[in-house]
Amino acid sequence: MTPNSISSITHFAAQGEERGPENGPVSTATMERVLQEKIRLCDILEEIADSLPENIDRARCLQIASVLVPLVRSTHLYEEQVIFPAYESVLAEGAEPSVLTRLRAEHFEDECYADELTEALLAAARGGEVKNAEAFGYMLRAFFESVRRHVAFEREHVLPAIRAAYR
Repeated sequence: MTPNSISSITHFAAQGEERGPENGPVSTATMERVLQEKIRLCDILEEIADSLPENIDRARCLQIASVLVPLVRSTHLYEEQVIFPAYESVLAEGAEPSVLTRLRAEHFEDECYADELTEALLAAARGGEVKNAEAFGYMLRAFFESVRRHVAFEREHVLPAIRAAYR
């Protein structure tokens, strides 16, 4: 995962390449690519957690620290500007909008946590001994498990609803 891999996601959100409910169909293929990027990030964070405490790849920590916050923010921006409005438009009338409220709250929490995790990754990348490998591992796992749950929900509920509505 490199800064270039996040630029395409940022492009989707910034350029309005995808269309929302007012402007026509939404490409679920793009959303699937965004979700795949999030899962790739989780896999890399899991590799780092599994390498603790003796075999930590400091270069990998630095690489992920440099893309973590921009990737999380750009994927959330894309979802909130394109996917969530499309999903909201296909929810049954009278359906509880609390699902979107919860997903947005998870985005906020993930962004805050990504900031903290970036600091920890940078500290690990700087060298020396990881002071508390157990705490660092827990921090990594808490983040990537939360993101994986979020992605699973979107794949199981949000994507199918949008696909069905925009065929």
